[in-house]
Amino acid sequence: MTLIDLIRSLEPAQLDALAERSGTSVGNLKQIAYGYRLAGPGLAINLDRESGRAVTCEELRPDIDWAYLRNSPTSSEQSAA
Repeated sequence: MTLIDLIRSLEPAQLDALAERSGTSVGNLKQIAYGYRLAGPGLAINLDRESGRAVTCEELRPDIDWAYLRNSPTSSEQSAA
């Protein structure tokens, strides 16, 4: 699902809640959805998480090697080693 498809599928209150949980505004989400802005890496991660992976980091920012990041150990895993 694209970000614009997700936006269109949500009621206004749901869209407001998604934007708030993701740490951005509805206006910024629409700017990203229509290609006027890029989602920063942090926002891409937040939208991936808050949309339940309906919109993924890979779709929002295909220029970032998310596979590498997903396979990297977390800081807590590194501390345990």
